[in-house]
Amino acid sequence: SGVLVGKGVTFDSGGISLKPAKGMGEMKADMCGAATVIGVMRAVAELELPIKVVGLVPAAENMPSGTAIKPGDIITTASGKTVEVDNTDAEGRLLLADALHYAARFNPDIVIDFATLTGACVVALGHEAAGMMGNDPDLQTTLGKIGEKVGERVWSLPVYDEYLSYLASDWADLKNVGGRWGGAVTAGVFLKQFIPEKASWVHLDIAGVGYMDKEHNGLPKGASGFGVILATTFLQDLLK
Repeated sequence: SGVLVGKGVTFDSGGISLKPAKGMGEMKADMCGAATVIGVMRAVAELELPIKVVGLVPAAENMPSGTAIKPGDIITTASGKTVEVDNTDAEGRLLLADALHYAARFNPDIVIDFATLTGACVVALGHEAAGMMGNDPDLQTTLGKIGEKVGERVWSLPVYDEYLSYLASDWADLKNVGGRWGGAVTAGVFLKQFIPEKASWVHLDIAGVGYMDKEHNGLPKGASGFGVILATTFLQDLLK
């Protein structure tokens, strides 16, 4: 069985840690991961694939307000682990942490999450590939081969245990950001702390490929739907 998780931040202002005004309007696309999961679930239904797949979409809007989460807040996640919020613009990983923990109730063999998670991933890979992290090299190799075949490329980044030290907090189990260096990876390492036991897990950071601010490689401006063909093909191949 498999669980697909999609980050669904319907608008991301950054919250109290407010983003720059330029280009902020594109942050309505911070739910591209959620849209991908909904697209895959629709494809699985229409293709009538005989496979158990659960789609989870944690959804929220990230806005500054009198009740907004603040830098320095410590929150207790669904797993019981505590997180010091160092930057409120690292909000998607907080949603995904709870959804990944929730996924355990379905006893999944495979968990794949899709998220427009970090600007750092766009710095690393531009608009040509999603950043891929996980705990199962064979699964990552499989997704890499499918991605090349269907034109939705994914590229593996490491999630070494040493990166966990970047997220050290004086007051909580984790901080929600790991500083300037390795930002795409430290986000993945954060998520790794919440995945269901025994599940093969892959995290796809689609920040650079989920939405195009201008026409690119034959794709029109706007949302690309990245991941729908990749994941649907993967699920079809499991049945072969």
